[in-house]
Amino acid sequence: MLAKAALAQFEDADVVRHFWPMVRSRQHLERILPELKGNPGLVLFTLVNLDTRTRLEEACGQLGLPAVPILDRVTEALEKALGQEAHGRPGRQHAMDQAYFNRVEAIQFTIAHDDGIGWENWEEADIVLAGVSRSSKTPTSIYLANRGYKVANIPLVVESPPPPKLYELQNPMVVGLTTAPERLIQIRRNRLLTLNEERETDYVDNERVKDELKFARRMFADNGWAVIDVTRRSIEETAAAIIRLHNERKARGTRQGAKPI
Repeated sequence: MLAKAALAQFEDADVVRHFWPMVRSRQHLERILPELKGNPGLVLFTLVNLDTRTRLEEACGQLGLPAVPILDRVTEALEKALGQEAHGRPGRQHAMDQAYFNRVEAIQFTIAHDDGIGWENWEEADIVLAGVSRSSKTPTSIYLANRGYKVANIPLVVESPPPPKLYELQNPMVVGLTTAPERLIQIRRNRLLTLNEERETDYVDNERVKDELKFARRMFADNGWAVIDVTRRSIEETAAAIIRLHNERKARGTRQGAKPI
């Protein structure tokens, strides 16, 4: 990432990048030295083990390759700012802490509660997303799960009311997702094309789609759920808005009732 950022400062820099991750031992390093010899160039490294990095610097000197320890200046600055010495332990940035396991659990929960599945366990969720078909519920749910939130989502269908459990939830924050009918029809048409379905159906009928969205918005308003219009929002922007609402709700210590955004 650092090399990519630095290369952006040069016009028409045509380079070939090679990446050797997780080099934690001298034995591993010895296995890749022939590859360095076969692909000579500037070597940027983040090795912290003294023996391993010394060997790399020696090998680069013998091969006539410039070697740059790109973490050194940052580490030195942090040592001064924090008033302590760096441990020099390889791979510490990849350590699996509790936050990692929380994300894994959140992802598992979210996948298991996609598209209205497992409504009996919705109370365990942090967030429940509701919206008509193709209103970006699933991708938004997965994005939030990767941020550590347990998310369930349910499609709202006029002919098929959601389970009563949806209206009884206490712990999760329910968020309604809506969008402009024109945009929704376009997305649905693209979806049908991927399924080799070219017939005109109620799924993409303009009046029908408007009625679906009115039905959903009425439900959101009747229950005091937060509403987010995703028409001009990316998944990341939608997720950021939901996280902000969730944090505000948590700070207030209240249940539903956030304002539409």
